Amino acid sequence: MTALKNLAKYNFKLPNASTPGGSYVSVNIRENIAYLAIQFPIVNNKYFYKGRLGNELSTEEGYKAMELCAMNVLAQINEKVGFERLVGLNHLDVYYQGSSNWDEAPKVVDGASDLFLKILEEKGKHSRAIFGVQHLPSNFSVGLTVSFTIK
Repeated sequence: MTALKNLAKYNFKLPNASTPGGSYVSVNIRENIAYLAIQFPIVNNKYFYKGRLGNELSTEEGYKAMELCAMNVLAQINEKVGFERLVGLNHLDVYYQGSSNWDEAPKVVDGASDLFLKILEEKGKHSRAIFGVQHLPSNFSVGLTVSFTIK
């Protein structure tokens, strides 16, 4: 499997897939489209990258936070669906908390986009939307939802 080979090639280790924090499922499949619940910068129940981009966190730290969210997406795909069933990513919705004078969200979101392209190659191509929000749960700086096509 190319994704697993690429993870090893770049020295990435998938975290354990997180469990829902409420009355919903992590991955919801409708025919051949899967919708993934929001992923935050969490590794094995430890929370990272909390605060506002441009205040408590730099753009570079935001990039790393998004990369971690993307790793959680890959962990969910691997555990709940299987990389062998993945046709490709469709769309990313990204949410961030930023200071009023900070305007580098696309650079931060590239943390997820770059990782998906590196690990999933052609299957990692996607469209995306970026939303600045007042507050995210647990004061996370970023959150990521993804839809993807499966076979």
